[in-house]
Amino acid sequence: MASSSTIPNLSLTLNCQTYIDFKPPLPNYLSFSSSKRRRPPYLFTVRASDSDFEAAVVAGNVPEAPPVPPIPAPPAGTPVIPSLPIQRRPRRNRRSVVLRSAFQETSLSPANFVYPLFIHEGEEDTPIGAMPGCYRLGWRHGLVEEVAKARDVGVNSVVLFPKIPDALKSPTGDEAYNKNGLVPRTIRLLKDKYPDLIIYTDVALDPYSSDGHDGIVREDGVIMNDETVHQLCKQAVAQARAGADVVSPSDMMDGRVGAMRLALDAEGFQHVSIMSYTAKYASSFYGPFREALDSNPRFGDKKTYQMNPANYREAMTEMREDESEGADILLVKPGLPYLDIIRLLRDNSPLPIAAYQVSGEYSMIKAGGALKMIDEEKVMMESLLCLRRAGADIILTYFALQAARCLFGEKRIISTV
Repeated sequence: MASSSTIPNLSLTLNCQTYIDFKPPLPNYLSFSSSKRRRPPYLFTVRASDSDFEAAVVAGNVPEAPPVPPIPAPPAGTPVIPSLPIQRRPRRNRRSVVLRSAFQETSLSPANFVYPLFIHEGEEDTPIGAMPGCYRLGWRHGLVEEVAKARDVGVNSVVLFPKIPDALKSPTGDEAYNKNGLVPRTIRLLKDKYPDLIIYTDVALDPYSSDGHDGIVREDGVIMNDETVHQLCKQAVAQARAGADVVSPSDMMDGRVGAMRLALDAEGFQHVSIMSYTAKYASSFYGPFREALDSNPRFGDKKTYQMNPANYREAMTEMREDESEGADILLVKPGLPYLDIIRLLRDNSPLPIAAYQVSGEYSMIKAGGALKMIDEEKVMMESLLCLRRAGADIILTYFALQAARCLFGEKRIISTV
């Protein structure tokens, strides 16, 4: 490509046919005759060809360029030593932002987030004391506004958790499959407003049970498995009929995924996915969540159906059962304390893996940030990235909106540079 330049000692023959910017004088009959006006001097640009530049360099006329940058000086007192005789220095690939971004193995996107939202029958949004920034949202207004905020920054998946009035709770949790109950009504409202919104639902009896357990409780305190599964199937079908995209059994009853798949298919909901809480541990990290839904067990604990936190191999048993019964997504709960379980499922199953960053994880980061003990935003983003690195395809997180805003801000900054 030709370009304008001044080349030392390079003689060129100029003519207006060769150099297009050379402007010859006007013919006499077009020139101005007034003696008061003088013709300006002719201006032209010499455009040398690539071969002219090359010839100049060959002749020793090398164009100037910035000098070699100086080697940065070490601080005073630094010992002078020979370089270590090592061939591989991994830090070479970490020495700049551009290189670190180029070789980053794990990415984080708002599309990876599922936003858990608490809903109730009231009009007002009620703050949840143990979960700063989270609310029981009024299903008709506050919820719709919160979903709109999430969609604005790329979060288009939500999971609903209802706070059910005590008067509607019962030992068998029949309100769970009421077609005009809080969850089905909310699904219909959201689908009417946002047809492309992906709605996950929780399938379990604890929000609807007067005993606060995930299943029907026998008089001796035993959680009844098969009878509970019967109720859960009716709940899943009611949610699917309202428009749910993914039903998510969190109860940990045996055989519930297979029974649910059969029930959904029998009602024509073959397109509705099942995200099974495959490895849900009997964890102490759930406390703030139970405050949010007022769903603490009235007696005892959930250790007869949720997994022992000490167990690793047992997760493989649950994974194989859920796969064989027709689960579409496998979930691990809690998230960050169970990265090894996420990786275990990721390495042994072709199905998508979900991780639930639970209320206790969220509240600890919020508390640490409020006390200025940690940088809340950085720890939040690091924790989510770690869940992805361990193998989670999607993350259920109360940080979904806040984290997506951070990612959205970073994207805007990059696009304007």
